[in-house]
Amino acid sequence: MKRLLLSLMLATAGTILPAQAKANPAQTVAVKAPVAVQYRSATVDGLKIFYREAGPVDGPVVLLLHGFPTSSHMFRNLIPTLADRYRVIAPDYPGFGQSDAPAHTAFAYGFGRYADLLDGLLSRIGATSYAMYVMDYGAPVGYRLALKHPDRVRGLIVQNGNAYDEGLREFWDPIKAYWADGSARSREALSGLVTLPTTIFQYTDGVKDVSRISPDNWVHDQALLDRPGNKDIQLDLFYDYRTNVPLYPQFQEFFRSRKPPTLIVWGKNDKIFPEQGAYPYLRDLPQAELHMLDTGHFALEDKLDEMAPLIRTFLDRRVATR
Repeated sequence: MKRLLLSLMLATAGTILPAQAKANPAQTVAVKAPVAVQYRSATVDGLKIFYREAGPVDGPVVLLLHGFPTSSHMFRNLIPTLADRYRVIAPDYPGFGQSDAPAHTAFAYGFGRYADLLDGLLSRIGATSYAMYVMDYGAPVGYRLALKHPDRVRGLIVQNGNAYDEGLREFWDPIKAYWADGSARSREALSGLVTLPTTIFQYTDGVKDVSRISPDNWVHDQALLDRPGNKDIQLDLFYDYRTNVPLYPQFQEFFRSRKPPTLIVWGKNDKIFPEQGAYPYLRDLPQAELHMLDTGHFALEDKLDEMAPLIRTFLDRRVATR
């Protein structure tokens, strides 16, 4: 009996084990390794400029330029969607993120200075041709960079970044008052723009489902805004923003003359850079692809699932092949 039972067990094992061995390879699911992001810094004109970098060193460069009051942190979820093919570089401006933030009395904070520093950074790390993603403050920084080196710009991704008078509406009235008189009173009237309620507003206003927005965003940004001396840095930048407006005609001429392939992905419910600032791009870039998204200022936090495929497809079709 024992011999019979042993024989039956061996026979059963012989029929089951090969079937399992054959099934396992078919059940194996290929898991794509996550993209490794590197966190680096370089010294440019005596300042430490922090930047995130990922992707092949010989891939087409995509430069990600952040807005206020955030940093390269705003691109943390987008970077892995591009970095399998593209060399993605996302810097922090001085006074933001992990870059140096010297006192405003010791450093002249301004958009022209930012463009110069990023120009130095990109030259240092060998990124001399790039597509640019510009958002909020990233638009004047990137467009100033484009005026310096128009031949280096391979494409534009524009997300709530202004280059037209039509885009500076009611939200900007108190800031324009500060531009007009430069007074301490007008300056102090803007103090609320660096407080937690305004930071939360920037992430949540115009968003239909706020549960899609991570609170980590405003906790991260506000901690950096609240650093000693940072309020004055930001108020200096609000005042310097006035210097971008006279450059709008030059930005627009760059669009018309160079005709960079352009994708516009715009949060249409944004009160800071409203949709009225998006449509004028089509006057100068009639071949641009325009997508209005039902969200607010920081569209990536809400609509990454829609934006990433649009951005990736645009880069593959219009930039990588150039």
